Amino acid sequence: MKAFTRLDARAAPLPMANIDTDQIIPKQFLKTVERGGLSRGLFYDLRFDGDGGPRPDFVLNRPEYAGAGVLVTGDNFGCGSSREHAPWALMDFGITCVIASSFADIFYNNCFQNGLLPVVLKPEEVQALTGECLGGNHMVSVDLEAQTVTSPSGRIFAFEIDASRKAKMLNGLDAIGETLSAAADIDAWEAGRTLTHPWLERA
Repeated sequence: MKAFTRLDARAAPLPMANIDTDQIIPKQFLKTVERGGLSRGLFYDLRFDGDGGPRPDFVLNRPEYAGAGVLVTGDNFGCGSSREHAPWALMDFGITCVIASSFADIFYNNCFQNGLLPVVLKPEEVQALTGECLGGNHMVSVDLEAQTVTSPSGRIFAFEIDASRKAKMLNGLDAIGETLSAAADIDAWEAGRTLTHPWLERA
């Protein structure tokens, strides 16, 4: 998993509450376990019309938000069914940070396991950030070490994050990576167990 330290990127505002995982990545795109290529299904019903043509008014289709790395959205983002494809699709599209006033628990947890940073700000801060991103300047900075978001105008918003999750994000560690980082200690323990409990090693 790629480490997340600081992100300076264009932010796309999507001020909608209760965006569920089926809106993020509809069920017809869940037939694969590969992470690549899922960006084509991201917000499919919002991005495209019934004929498959792009909706020009949808934020991620607008040229001024091309290449956005941050999504600023509404309350309860990622609600609905549990599907790891949701953070996969966002990341495949190039979005590595989502800012909202709250997230659904399962989606929030899945983000950390996949290297996507979910940032919780106060509702009024999200509203202020959204307003700025709707203006002419869309660039924001997200500093995980400092736990701050800097708006296009230079306003700084602080956010909270669990210390262990922060450390894993900074070091690019998912659950497997965290276990492997202790490989030497695990090997030493297993070697000691073989000496003290050799009968456990018998077939």
